[in-house]
Amino acid sequence: MSFIYPSVLSADFSILKDQIRELENNNIKTIHVDIMDGKFVPNISFGFPILKCIRDLTNLKLDVHLMIEEPIRYIDEFAKNGADLITVHIEGNYHIHRVIQEIKNKGIKAGIAINPGTPIGALEEILPLVDLVLVMGVNPGFGGQVFIEKSLKRIGELKRIKEENLFSFDINVDGGVKESNFETILEAGANNLIVGSDVFRDGEISRNISRYKR
Repeated sequence: MSFIYPSVLSADFSILKDQIRELENNNIKTIHVDIMDGKFVPNISFGFPILKCIRDLTNLKLDVHLMIEEPIRYIDEFAKNGADLITVHIEGNYHIHRVIQEIKNKGIKAGIAINPGTPIGALEEILPLVDLVLVMGVNPGFGGQVFIEKSLKRIGELKRIKEENLFSFDINVDGGVKESNFETILEAGANNLIVGSDVFRDGEISRNISRYKR
């Protein structure tokens, strides 16, 4: 299930090691890690110690999504603590080229995220430089939200730009992804899906993932 990136924000941290093993046994290749500072978004998650803990538990790739102010201040620490890919937001990062370059200077992949209210055109200058674009299907900050249907059109627009310019970035989608809509999101042009509560629901990880396999 390499196209599913489980969001560890929805995991049960009292049995995190066991849940990561179950993800590995279900052919998951990448874990999505949301970092929130309570300022850029109205929620707080975890920081370097938890990321390092996850890194020590698994060799799976760690896709780190920074929903924080001034992410450039922390790129080095996230790289040192195990990030394989770091995604930052176009919103609020006025020197976004410098941020992306700083990530790449650490020898890891760089992604750009875009919120539902930001036009896709805002990404124009940065698209040639990134390894992925993360399209937010909800307003970021909290899990379990309902997917914004207009996001499908935005995914399609991004796919068109990618194909017309022969860009190689992946299109990832985060927020509101579940069994009932994931095929539609893939058909719109997404490559990978960040799935949180729908993977970890009731602690039945293998059962929940099997629904996507069908």
